[in-house]
Amino acid sequence: MSDRERNKKRLLELLQTAGTGNAHCADCGAPDPDWASYKLGIFICLNCSGVHRNFPDISKVKSVRLDFWEDSTVEVKRVAVVLQFMTRNGNLHVKAKYEARVPAFYYIPRANDCLVLKEQWIRAKYERQEFMADGKTIPPPGNREGFLWKRGRDNAQFLRRRFVLLSKEGLLKYYTKEEGKYPKAVISIKDLNATFQTEKIGNPHGLQITYRKEGHTRNLFVYHESGKEIVDWFNALRAARLQYLKMTFPELPESELVPLITRNYVKQGFMEKTGPKQREPFKKRWFALDSQERRLLYYKNPLDAFEQGQVFIGSKEQGYDVSDDLPKGIRGNHWKAGLTIVTPQRKFVFTCPTEKEQREWLRSLRDVLSCPMTPLNLLSKTQGLGFALLAKGRGQKGASSLGFS
Repeated sequence: MSDRERNKKRLLELLQTAGTGNAHCADCGAPDPDWASYKLGIFICLNCSGVHRNFPDISKVKSVRLDFWEDSTVEVKRVAVVLQFMTRNGNLHVKAKYEARVPAFYYIPRANDCLVLKEQWIRAKYERQEFMADGKTIPPPGNREGFLWKRGRDNAQFLRRRFVLLSKEGLLKYYTKEEGKYPKAVISIKDLNATFQTEKIGNPHGLQITYRKEGHTRNLFVYHESGKEIVDWFNALRAARLQYLKMTFPELPESELVPLITRNYVKQGFMEKTGPKQREPFKKRWFALDSQERRLLYYKNPLDAFEQGQVFIGSKEQGYDVSDDLPKGIRGNHWKAGLTIVTPQRKFVFTCPTEKEQREWLRSLRDVLSCPMTPLNLLSKTQGLGFALLAKGRGQKGASSLGFS
């Protein structure tokens, strides 16, 4: 066996060694990482390796399977020394060093998250070393003020707007004039959600902020030229949300509150829908499934400021269900792959552009249906956490009055 083959075999063994965490990317948790930072001693995925390449003074990467791990390719260090370094470190060991003090509110990206979240997480860990046990103490974000580019409600223009976050008061404000005294909107943190929607917004730093306004979901679409700035805003909003949740639910442990800080949509995409009589023409609409609030919202266009309607998704015990077919005699306009949501009041009929999309929607909807109504859900409703119609009687009444037609 050549040195090259022996080195590759050893690296592949390290990937599978129990107790090292090497089987998942050290930065985003993606399974089966194919790359390694031999300067940090970790195994990472292809996407995260691209970020590591941007700061060679801190991290140097090579492919485990494709690159040659030979003396001539590892600069000063011999391959044997590098392999010993990789063996001595490993993902869990290095994470314990660089992630020793990650704040509870700080969003740790997962494999499917956008690049800007991964990039700023990686830079915060290794470049700025914000979370090391012996590092400089970083105070909580607290209040924040700055400018973001916000998409106009009635047009597609992004205009510079001043945003002010008052953490203690639990408020986010934005102003149309840079030195204006009166805000255009005052948003309560208790009703706020923030999620990166880079593809939908068409900007690599695009952030969607939603909140409740007069019984509807109001969407703000913003971005900043700086990836660090927009991620700092995102985590500042999360810190304010966690502070609100702790005050509202003092009896609950922090570990149960963290998943409620912000959330991503479980599934988004176009479907066609018909009306309550099921004789109305099918119309193409953009749908977003919010699993925490158990709502399927729909919009005429993906970047609409307000939804056109919504369907509450209760539990099977309450008489809700979803099937992979259309009622007899019903056919879609352009798309044939259908699905039907059954509620105690009526059936909602949709068609999907492909059978693959149909399967994804069915899986996502069934996941929501299978989740029981928890005491926390009910407590959240009574104490004002979002627009969750969660009590059985109230939920069924709300589902029929949400204007989906």
